[in-house]
Amino acid sequence: MRIEFEVPGEPKAKARPRMTKHGFAYTPETTVNYENWVKECYYITNQSKTLSGAIRCEIQAHFQMPKSASKKKTVEMIAGEIRPQKKPDLDNICKAILDSLNGIAYKDDSQVVELIMSKHYAERPRVEIVLEAIS
Repeated sequence: MRIEFEVPGEPKAKARPRMTKHGFAYTPETTVNYENWVKECYYITNQSKTLSGAIRCEIQAHFQMPKSASKKKTVEMIAGEIRPQKKPDLDNICKAILDSLNGIAYKDDSQVVELIMSKHYAERPRVEIVLEAIS
């Protein structure tokens, strides 16, 4: 089985847990909101499909091109000749996506045994996700 979906908007990273002054850890609100947005996008396109067994995952993060980029650089960005070397880091984007799909697309993200990730520039920011059961 293969599941493909898109999360519109600028890619976001999973933020580190914060501590209250009383010593309790909590997840920042921006991370919670983004993970809920990923879940919502998954449900809209895939209802209740769940993968079992080993999973291959491909994540493509597409960032908005800077408004200050020249026409020449814009063409190079769209062609993939210039790639984003900025925050957020790929591994943190991946963590936000995989954690948000826990218990929804698969039982646990430990099932993901193959991962392909990349960052690109695009006119429309988004994250494209493909999950595939490996038989």
